[in-house]
Amino acid sequence: MFEKPTTLDVDFGKAAGDYRRHRAGFPPELLSRLQAQYALGLKGQRVLDLGTGTGTLARQFAQAGCDVTAIDKSAAMIAQAEQLDLEAGVAVEYHVSPAEALPFPAEEFDLTIAGQCWHWFDRAKTARQVRRVLKSKGALVIAHFDWIPLDDNVVDLTESLIKKHNPAWHYGNGMGIHPLWMADVTRAGFKSRETFSFDVDVPYSHDDWLGRIRASTGIGASLTPDKVAAFNDEHAAALKARFPQETLEVPHRVWAVVAR
Repeated sequence: MFEKPTTLDVDFGKAAGDYRRHRAGFPPELLSRLQAQYALGLKGQRVLDLGTGTGTLARQFAQAGCDVTAIDKSAAMIAQAEQLDLEAGVAVEYHVSPAEALPFPAEEFDLTIAGQCWHWFDRAKTARQVRRVLKSKGALVIAHFDWIPLDDNVVDLTESLIKKHNPAWHYGNGMGIHPLWMADVTRAGFKSRETFSFDVDVPYSHDDWLGRIRASTGIGASLTPDKVAAFNDEHAAALKARFPQETLEVPHRVWAVVAR
């Protein structure tokens, strides 16, 4: 789903409001598995969250008692994250920074996590930077939380409309598995590598699913406002006609690689 290079001009800052209100973060089971199976995300550990967006993962780790630092290239996204942190009563240290040039000293963190963002980076440079800032026994976790298109389900309908309104978008038809990331961490010298995955159905109201898609790469982050509005109108009408139930159960897959 994310391995191909993109020709889109993407700026998630344009969709920061919808991103904050409607884009579901990783389910808590991700952190639970990292804690139970890998002793990662434990209280007192120093965690760096790459491409934090609105800080959904950073907040989860902070709420677990971790000392969390997070970066993103978008100041608009970090502003949303800081507001959400205030509402949640947690503290995260944010920096506007690219992942390819981390502004931190060597051996600073126990864990670096990249949630739903590895494909946006120069992966080789970022992997080297992560190795530099990790402690000798530290870990890199690359995680994804992808919707799954199945025949004639709501994701299939939505992806067909994204492609119609934005032909340059080519991230559809994914199954939420990212084998190239294993090659990235291997080339960067991470000796221990494991993956795991699990599926969850995420409930969305029509309004929240519309907002979730407006906050996506193919729509709000790359189209002009008038084109976003045209897409949203057609999407809303199609959902009402094809999936009139109040709650949409949207299949998702969590996939992660843990590298040390």
